Amino acid sequence: MTVTIRDVARASGVHVSTVSRTFSAPHMVNAATRTRVLTVAEELGYRPNRAARALTTGRTHNFGLIVADIANPFFPPLIKAAHAAARQRDYHLFVADTDEEPAAEEELVQAFSKQVDGVVLCSPRSSNKALERLAERVPFVVINRRLRGAATVLMDVGHGARLAVEHLAGLGHRRVALVSGPAGSWTSAEIRAAAERVPDVELTVIGPNAPTERGGFATAGRVRDAGVTGVLAYNDLVAIGLIEGLGDLGLSVPADVSVVGIDDIVPGRLNRPKLTTVAMPTAAAGRLAVDLLIQEVSATTSLETRLVVRDSTAPPR
Repeated sequence: MTVTIRDVARASGVHVSTVSRTFSAPHMVNAATRTRVLTVAEELGYRPNRAARALTTGRTHNFGLIVADIANPFFPPLIKAAHAAARQRDYHLFVADTDEEPAAEEELVQAFSKQVDGVVLCSPRSSNKALERLAERVPFVVINRRLRGAATVLMDVGHGARLAVEHLAGLGHRRVALVSGPAGSWTSAEIRAAAERVPDVELTVIGPNAPTERGGFATAGRVRDAGVTGVLAYNDLVAIGLIEGLGDLGLSVPADVSVVGIDDIVPGRLNRPKLTTVAMPTAAAGRLAVDLLIQEVSATTSLETRLVVRDSTAPPR
């Protein structure tokens, strides 16, 4: 037989309204009472009717998470952390992929706006004007983009990029290439601005480029022709592709060219040489974005990045 909210209330020794608030507005219920109700509900196998709850509260307890490219290893840790944070708070998370297309972001936000209480937009490619227009349709949190009036979670990639170029300069590299990311990328702009501020380094910008291994591979000839001894890549995938492309041209990393990536994804640790990179707090960003949606606050939070030195950098010849 189906367990009802009345069964839970009777077994918990509380009113039906208390059980309802435990699931719809847990912050309004005494902690000890909330724990007792949730324990009894679990023992009885009670599952709240989300459709009915949405009709009475106006909330679906669903969130949307939109990423630029779900195949990029940068995103799964963020998605997993956001999913865990949502589930702990009795929310479901729907994930969608834009394949780096700004138009797809707008379509997905519009579609989600009818089914969710809020949206997390991660590394959006749309213009700020377009995003501000979308924010009028549904509450959302933006990861890795500054947006007026919206809750934002920033991974301080500028700080990490500066550390990376300073690391190359400290090894003796004076001519450094920045293999940038896609046009319209806030992250790419932050990386460039930070890299250009490092003194005593001649910076050559190569891009924009696709933020993929293939995109990095395609830049190998331009990196060689630029006559640089060090490279900072937009992300680890670009760095890995670049290393492969340089190898095909007869150049060795780091003997001929030192390469630094950004993200600290697992393939970079398995690559040969192991990739020096900037570690990004992706899991922390996913958890925080969900918390900001639930709290309904328009705060801007910056998370720290750090340099991880491995085998792909060395002093120039």
